Amino acid sequence: MPRTLPLALALLASLPLLSACAGRAGDGTAARPFRVVSDRTVTGFPFPESVGCDAGARVLYVSQFVSALRPADKDGKGRISKVSPTGEMIDAQFLPGPGDVLNKPKGIWVERNRLWVTDIDVVWVFDTGTRKGRRLPLPGANFANDPAVVGKALYVSDNRGDALYRVEPADFLDEKVEPKVTRVLSGKSINPNGVYPGRDGTVLMVGFKSADEPRGIHALGAGGDVKPLSKEIGQLDGVYQAADGTLLVTDWKSASLIAWRPSGEIQTLAGGFKGPADFGVMADGRRLLVVVPDLVKSELRLIQLEQ
Repeated sequence: MPRTLPLALALLASLPLLSACAGRAGDGTAARPFRVVSDRTVTGFPFPESVGCDAGARVLYVSQFVSALRPADKDGKGRISKVSPTGEMIDAQFLPGPGDVLNKPKGIWVERNRLWVTDIDVVWVFDTGTRKGRRLPLPGANFANDPAVVGKALYVSDNRGDALYRVEPADFLDEKVEPKVTRVLSGKSINPNGVYPGRDGTVLMVGFKSADEPRGIHALGAGGDVKPLSKEIGQLDGVYQAADGTLLVTDWKSASLIAWRPSGEIQTLAGGFKGPADFGVMADGRRLLVVVPDLVKSELRLIQLEQ
């Protein structure tokens, strides 16, 4: 694994970082185009699906299928690795801890000392300090994909089931807690994949189905109303909202990382992917370190952006 970085990215790694995976972006001004400062590839991650960020500890968490590119196999081979922001492996087998089993772990959300990860028909919550975990079945789910904490609730997408679940409370690690699981969205032809807390309190969702049936961007309001924000764009996977309202999105159809603006304008930031999956972001002012897992190529792309 390469152990050097362009100077700009090395400097970024030494600055205080804000985890884009751990909450809403702040208010901003008018949208400006992003500039790619650096783009670097790191190998050695067998079928990585998602990257979660812990800015306080300055680490990334990378979920991997490990055994094969068969996302619904229950073979007990999945893992989550602990990685530095420069792409260096810290602990390849960080999760699951003793006694727990992951099959094909997908989306990750990190907040304080908690890590949530989906795995086919369940969602897990782990303590990143003790590595203790608790597994929660999602009734009716067959392809649980991405989790996000919004307020005191956890939202989980079921991509193939065309559904969205809400888990209350979000932190159900304590065995004494009896979480309530509710399917809040179903059968809307949205096929939610990536989810993210919008700055206005909504739940942002990007859709994924097939190249012939593209999906777009939607927002779920507090009252359960669903609002389309874009036309049908492609096969969308990960999503993040920047301070100015711009969304960063990965798209399998165009094999790229794009910036989508509420005006409908799309800026291509990076291409050449085969499986651009659920990415993580670390932000510092106008600079973003975007870490995109390529599920097919078994590698990470570390892309530094400036706005």
